[in-house]
Amino acid sequence: MKNNVPILKTERLLLRPVTTQDIEAMFVYASRDSVARYVTWQAHTSIEDTKAFVTLILSGYQQGNHLLWGIEYCGTLIGTIDFVTINDTHKFAEIGYVLSEDYWNKGITTEATKKLIDFGFKELNLVRIQARCFEENIGSQKVMEKSGMQFEGLLRKSMFVKEQYQNVKIYAITDDDYRNP
Repeated sequence: MKNNVPILKTERLLLRPVTTQDIEAMFVYASRDSVARYVTWQAHTSIEDTKAFVTLILSGYQQGNHLLWGIEYCGTLIGTIDFVTINDTHKFAEIGYVLSEDYWNKGITTEATKKLIDFGFKELNLVRIQARCFEENIGSQKVMEKSGMQFEGLLRKSMFVKEQYQNVKIYAITDDDYRNP
């Protein structure tokens, strides 16, 4: 299996490739409506939903086109973080993340996001990293701000998700911002 996802470590976290052994832990958080509220996917209603998602991740690893990490804290998978898109021509990427509600408001997503920003600028030679969230997702906005991203604007009705149009806030950090905070 081809897997280009390096293991990354922070003070408290291990960011590592997802495996089939993570299915049960992922289902625990992915099945919660509170966790799925601000993401584009529906809450997983069965372990089969989670198995299908992990299969998709593993397929992306095998093709060498998926940079998605499991967020491991104290030996347990509690979320994922990834470069949702990477544009090699324009040297930018977009980060996406999800975290178990049991670990919200502990700085974990910010810690993981900062590590991915560091990896993106140092290892992938990106010039811009961005992230987006639904307008009402205050927690995600705080993660982006604490990670050094700046608010760039509101994209009104830019996504049709869960049977409604969503306003989306966009944040970004450039290589200049990163080098000269």
